[in-house]
Amino acid sequence: DEETDEDGQVEKDEQDQSEETDVSSETVPRQLYLLDVNNMLVPQTIELPKPESKEVAAQVVEYLVKGGPITPLLPNGFQAVLPEGTEVLGMNLQEDGTLIVDLSEEFTNYRPEEELLILESLTYTLTQFDTVERIKLMINGELLTEMPVNGTPIASGYSRANGINLIDTDTIDFITSSAVTMYFPAEFNDNRYYVPVTAHVDTSDGNLYRSIVQALIDGPGYQQKNMVHVFNSHSSLVDEPILHDGVLQLVFNENILKDVETAVIADEVMETLVRTFTSLELVEAVDVKVENVEVLKNENGEAYSEPVTQQLFLEDQKL
Repeated sequence: DEETDEDGQVEKDEQDQSEETDVSSETVPRQLYLLDVNNMLVPQTIELPKPESKEVAAQVVEYLVKGGPITPLLPNGFQAVLPEGTEVLGMNLQEDGTLIVDLSEEFTNYRPEEELLILESLTYTLTQFDTVERIKLMINGELLTEMPVNGTPIASGYSRANGINLIDTDTIDFITSSAVTMYFPAEFNDNRYYVPVTAHVDTSDGNLYRSIVQALIDGPGYQQKNMVHVFNSHSSLVDEPILHDGVLQLVFNENILKDVETAVIADEVMETLVRTFTSLELVEAVDVKVENVEVLKNENGEAYSEPVTQQLFLEDQKL
């Protein structure tokens, strides 16, 4: 059966990713993009039952449905995104990385203001698999050229390049800027998590990485009330960012530190930097250095002896 085989490519890739964990375990960690109390999409790593068949991509979509199997697993303050009763009728992974998702008629039962959230949640949840680059949607076998309620164009598919939790940036010159997804910490009932937001960053000085650092230091802006500003506003880079073999080196002044005497950088500052930069295509790890500091440490006093990857934080986030 062609569909099962093609969908199997997604499963094979996922098996490769989970080789490090216990292969015989009954559950597998998946990232689901769920809605927080402020109507922002947030990745939450949730242990899902290991699928008996190779329908791993169909399973994550089923766990995005309101009132579906996600309900008892929902973290405090979070909710599912897809309309109640939505069923996955089929999946077909094309050679170019387009995953065609066939959904039931119930998928159309949403409000216009929910349309982008639904589209972004599906896109980001399914593109966690390395073989999936973008998604296209069908309803009862009919390919959609636009979303059914508010008419968002999707004829050429939808990918992470379209962004998530888009911030309106009226004052930005689109010619001298780039759309970038940055991660900012947020809090609900003592639960700290990271919200991805896509905004246009001014790149007129010619260095995208430097511009992103400045945008992170400036913080999420007054509109994003629930997000926490974790950078000292006097933090700055002292050298140009350098990308070499997938490792981005960032050298800051001492104002980046939480404690100058002990050379401790706040965990949230490090996680904000690493999550943001490793979401860029060419960056696999971030090597943070501080002038006049030989060994940088985390809040537990442990040294950052090598460049930091996103994996460090994904492991901490499992529920």
